[in-house]
Amino acid sequence: MGAVVDVILGMPPLLAYLLVFAFVFAEDALFVGFVIPGETAAVLGGVVASQGKASVWLMAPLVVFAAIVGDTVGYEVGKHLGPRLLESRPLQKHRRRLDDAQGFLRRRGGWAVFLGRFVAFFRAVMPALAGSSQMRYPKFLAFNALGGIAWGTGFVLLGYLAGASYQTVAKAAGRDITAAVVVLAIVAVAVWRVRKGRRERGHGAGS
Repeated sequence: MGAVVDVILGMPPLLAYLLVFAFVFAEDALFVGFVIPGETAAVLGGVVASQGKASVWLMAPLVVFAAIVGDTVGYEVGKHLGPRLLESRPLQKHRRRLDDAQGFLRRRGGWAVFLGRFVAFFRAVMPALAGSSQMRYPKFLAFNALGGIAWGTGFVLLGYLAGASYQTVAKAAGRDITAAVVVLAIVAVAVWRVRKGRRERGHGAGS
């Protein structure tokens, strides 16, 4: 991965824009982390801008656009291929995490699309799962866009502000944000179960 990072940082601006866009898009559209994770590509885009080789005002919208379009492609693939995709050999190797992602999507709906943007594996598979589950596209697009804007802008700015310390920032940000999303998911499930229990007790008392 280090060699790829060095290549991106040493590229002319146009190629740097294109490669960062390709990494972010491919992760979301093709369900893989590719050579480097999407958040690392976004941080590197910010680092390139901090070195004066690109404009942060162009890099951030480009990463956001790549994230939203990549997710839309993933959604369409999931919508049209459905179970065949989920039963494919590459995804079966991650069956447990895939089941977790499906359960999270069933419980939280659109918010799973938003929060999934900040967790590497969920970011790769959530669009396809949303399409496969027949989530309405306008709803998917709204949460997808919200997540893409927050994620893309945030990581590009992290890279821009970090400069030469990008490696530490990329690793820490990915790890800490993932932990935060996991905590939010646990809290959300707990609240849902408490509310469900109250509704059931209320129905039982009224019958």
